[in-house]
Amino acid sequence: MNRRVALTGIGAVTPVGNDTESTWSALVAGRSGVRRITTFDASTYPVRIAGQVEGFDVRERLVDTRIARHLSRSAGFGVGAALEALENARAHGAYAPWERGVSIGTSVGRPEPEDLAEIAAAQAGPGTLVRQAPSQVVRRGQNTAAATIAHVAGCAGPLIGVSTACTASAQALGEAMRRIQEGDARLMVAGGCDALTTWLDVLGFSLLGALTTEYDDAPERASRPFDRRRSGFVLGEGAVVAVLEDWDSAVERGAPILAELAGYGSTLNAYRLTDAPPDGGGAIGAMASALREGGIAPTDVDYVSAHGTSTPGNDSSETLAIKRVLGEHAHNVAVSSPKSMTGHMTAAAAGLNLLAAVLAMRDGVVSPTLNLDEPDPKLDLDYVPNHAVRRPVRAALVNAFAFGGTNGSLAVRRPDLALEPR
Repeated sequence: MNRRVALTGIGAVTPVGNDTESTWSALVAGRSGVRRITTFDASTYPVRIAGQVEGFDVRERLVDTRIARHLSRSAGFGVGAALEALENARAHGAYAPWERGVSIGTSVGRPEPEDLAEIAAAQAGPGTLVRQAPSQVVRRGQNTAAATIAHVAGCAGPLIGVSTACTASAQALGEAMRRIQEGDARLMVAGGCDALTTWLDVLGFSLLGALTTEYDDAPERASRPFDRRRSGFVLGEGAVVAVLEDWDSAVERGAPILAELAGYGSTLNAYRLTDAPPDGGGAIGAMASALREGGIAPTDVDYVSAHGTSTPGNDSSETLAIKRVLGEHAHNVAVSSPKSMTGHMTAAAAGLNLLAAVLAMRDGVVSPTLNLDEPDPKLDLDYVPNHAVRRPVRAALVNAFAFGGTNGSLAVRRPDLALEPR
């Protein structure tokens, strides 16, 4: 596995922007996309806020708009982000179809209340068949986003679907990296999409006690990673998708290389389904593995794009893990959480963190952690409170940790440094 992997394009549909550059501008400006829920009537729910995408219509990016009828809200975000990423990478038509693959992290589709009512009515009457349009069945398919991206992007190589909750896009990107390293593909469209701003998901996470209930009257202040008053996460939605390529092939075709995806680590805590282990758990192994594979020393890391959910347990566990992996150098590193502005984009979260890391390297600017007003005395790293900072970023870690105990970490390096011998 000696092939280097170049990142040549990114596409985004997020609560703070419907493309990459508007998303990045909002993150740097510290602009929140958390607001009152509009995807359903949440007026009677204990939680009535989320990070929501506004004003996006995937049909505006599709040549054949008929495809849209098969796409769920989540899949539409994913297809839109993928098409932007391919355009930014100037990758349409690059390589043979069987040398191009897709790897997407997402959640399974959820039924609407009307679907459940129809099913309940059918159950009450013996022999009654629940009839739904075939397009509705396809919309709930877990692989619909990946398969549609493959279709519109002309990818006939490996197709990978990952559903590991909040780590999904990190693992989708990591597995895409492996396909390129092993020579199974020269180009992979990889990332994640999700839209858990549904009645069922908001209710479910509320019943788990995972969502904050304290800021319904001030939604933009609700997501506050690493702050002493953090009390739970905020759901978000959207998609971030990247184009990964074999390094030499990308150089040969003159692709715009934004970064090298240099390392990937994945572990499992085997602890509790919904809690991060207080000792840092498997996050330590995931980060250390990513750095080791990339040949990146801890002292070369300038930024950690943190999972940073705004829950008491995760933020403490992640801080400890960063210290364990980076040692004393951890206090010289910028650590920030994009979730403070978008909410938790679940299966797409690591994709957003990758965007923040790669563009920080490009522009020499680290986006802030919003709402970090009262530092937690137990958390003592530089979390870039409330305002972006200008600083060069040579290499960065991208973190994602999930319900179920899954951990994923990606190591990325500035492209000019990737040209130096390792």
